[in-house]
Amino acid sequence: MLQTASADLALLQVPLKAKQTSSQQTKQPQCKVKLRLIEINPSGNKQTVPGLLRVFDAEGKRVLLPELLNRGTGVKTSPESEQTGIHSWSVIPQEVQIQLPQTKVTLEALSGLETELTQKTIDLSQQSSANITLPLTRFSKRTSNYKTANTHLHIMKLSREECDRYLTQVPSADRLDLVFVSHLERAIADKTYITNRYSKADLKTLSKKSGVLFGWGEEHRHNSSGYDEGYGHVMLLDIKRLIQPVSIGPGIMKQGTDGIPLSRGIKTALKDQTTVIWCHNAWGTESTPNIIQGDVHAVNIFDGGTRSTYEDSFYRYLNAGYKTPFSTGTDWFQYDFSRVYAALNAPLTTSWLESLKAGRTFITNGPLLDLRINEKSIGDQLQLSAENDEITIHASGKGRVDFEKLELVHNGKVIATRETSPLQNHFEAKLELKLKIDQPGWIALRTPSPSVPQNPKRQQKTPLNEYGRELFSHTSPIYLEWEGKTKFDLKQAQEFLKEMQQNRDQIAKQFLFADDHERAQVLDVYSDGIEKLSQQIKSH
Repeated sequence: MLQTASADLALLQVPLKAKQTSSQQTKQPQCKVKLRLIEINPSGNKQTVPGLLRVFDAEGKRVLLPELLNRGTGVKTSPESEQTGIHSWSVIPQEVQIQLPQTKVTLEALSGLETELTQKTIDLSQQSSANITLPLTRFSKRTSNYKTANTHLHIMKLSREECDRYLTQVPSADRLDLVFVSHLERAIADKTYITNRYSKADLKTLSKKSGVLFGWGEEHRHNSSGYDEGYGHVMLLDIKRLIQPVSIGPGIMKQGTDGIPLSRGIKTALKDQTTVIWCHNAWGTESTPNIIQGDVHAVNIFDGGTRSTYEDSFYRYLNAGYKTPFSTGTDWFQYDFSRVYAALNAPLTTSWLESLKAGRTFITNGPLLDLRINEKSIGDQLQLSAENDEITIHASGKGRVDFEKLELVHNGKVIATRETSPLQNHFEAKLELKLKIDQPGWIALRTPSPSVPQNPKRQQKTPLNEYGRELFSHTSPIYLEWEGKTKFDLKQAQEFLKEMQQNRDQIAKQFLFADDHERAQVLDVYSDGIEKLSQQIKSH
């Protein structure tokens, strides 16, 4: 069904510069401080790392650090969250020199998602200079074959110099390995989309400067009006060229018609060996027919906000038998820690996307997950039968912030939970059980689902991370084949069939087409999806 969604995240990321809010600091003597962050890994080795810092005075009021990049640059937030959320953090790209008042101060630091929060109180009274080293303890043994990425990022309303600084420092401080900076067009507004001006050569230069690999992408999209749902938004990653038109329809471009389906651009991109990721929890009418045709490699969940749920998007496709791995990003600016981890047994290049397409992933903005079933890993398929019907599940989660519990999901239903326990300065949970299987399906691991502001039934909030965002995490599934059969929920398939039929009929009546040919090439996307799904239903 066509739906109306909340305003595009572009509207929510308005300010050119983040506000720096704190108490009015009295003019007092300053101490020149050299500061660096040292990470201590589980084996005891130490290294200087980038990360984040915030400083409070003896009264608990935030001390401004104008020499450093504010972590909340570009992100609009409420006044009450500016003191404790993303705007309270500053970026430490390497050893830095800052000015702190000659008084007692408390420093807090972290780096990415895998170090504990360090807090240190220092009395700088009567000191004109100081050297400070803040040790960060890594609590996760993330192996070299896991690399993490933001698959959806745009930046606007910054100068080129400001954007270069942002891209060089922020992804590195968040300890991302790979970031896809993607081209996006919207009539008039895209004049401020600074990331549209980066060439592949520019991104290569940024990669060398920051230590983070930058890839090039495009958000190929259609809106039925300025920000309402249309055919949808889809990320085309590691593109060789821009797929034109980048944005489709008068709703977003203020000219033309709705006569070009996204599937045309997707098929062109696939010929270029581009990776296709549907945005915003499969938002848009064209997501289902394109997934049915096998033209979508993964689905971005919560990229730009929690406008939908796992159940309303991801689980439906899995239960209908479509393997749709999890991915995520942040859309406008890096307003959160959101990223996707993917296993990679090779040096890091954009070929990381092959692991994403294979479903060897989990998404998170805090908790770190691991799932194994009978020695199979995330993304694998396990073959079971009446003679071999028992599985042994090992699941675990770790996080700097208390994520409260792990949840094991079987075919869309939570079948087991385990509460967290504190361990040093982080939290862990482990879940181990044996399970008898008598049908095909899938199993995944998650932490509790965040709330959905637009959904009155989804108001229960999860704990907040250091950026003031509700925690989420979810693995892609391990698939269970039973007696040679894979999961196919007939009821869900029939719902998809009805949905595509209704969308086709409504589009034919309400959307703008120049002629019958344009109308036909759009409606054929749904007709082809209906035909293929009908055949699958008959075969079952």
